[in-house]
Amino acid sequence: MINEAFTTSNSIIHRLDPRLKIIYAIFFSILVALCNRFEALFFGLTVTVCLILLARLDKKIVFKRLILVNGLVFFFWLFIPLTFEGEPIFMLGPLSFSRPGVLLACRFTLKTNTILMMLIAFMSSMPVSTLGHAMGMLKIHPKLILLFLMTYRYIFVIQQEYQRLARSAKIRGFNPSTNIHTYKTYAYIIGMLFIRASERAERVHNAMLCRGFNRRFYCLNEYFLTPLDWGISFLLFITLTGIIILEWSQLI
Repeated sequence: MINEAFTTSNSIIHRLDPRLKIIYAIFFSILVALCNRFEALFFGLTVTVCLILLARLDKKIVFKRLILVNGLVFFFWLFIPLTFEGEPIFMLGPLSFSRPGVLLACRFTLKTNTILMMLIAFMSSMPVSTLGHAMGMLKIHPKLILLFLMTYRYIFVIQQEYQRLARSAKIRGFNPSTNIHTYKTYAYIIGMLFIRASERAERVHNAMLCRGFNRRFYCLNEYFLTPLDWGISFLLFITLTGIIILEWSQLI
């Protein structure tokens, strides 16, 4: 199962209406992605750090996830400053690190970490099932929600099937290496995985129809906006307004 490590706390962020968290996370992420001024980006980063602290999430797990993503960001630092034209900041032999390239890499790093921490604070602080039902309350297409929830439920079953096939191949003496036999074996495993997944999907579908399934999952919880939700909504609105002012104040 997916480790929902951030759903067990009882902080203010966890008690917020899940619909509110989805809406704010979407608008905040889009707004940060459109920003270019460092004042707005640093303000957004400060807000997300405060939300992480307010949610009382495990700092070690948050840090590990940030390190994982920033490992990919590091490769952008290797190429963007070298390939972007402009005034060079310093030279390393024949390599020239341009000022516009470094600034672009800085913006990319700030945006990535800000959006990631926002998603961790708001989206990871609720179970996947709650996220799916909140999406339904926001009038997202039911087929997309059904696909999302079914994928979450059965991706672990497919993983177990793959592990069973891999163990079976290992018992028969399969030793992976870089040759045609290895590529063919993995191709057979993937093909068999698709076949077994299709067969299981058909059995599950028929079993659900026998139990009266009408292509919709029902939620036993009802969500209402509380005074806490209204208060946090006001603060979040002020935050979005502040980012907009910092980004576009010179254009007004």
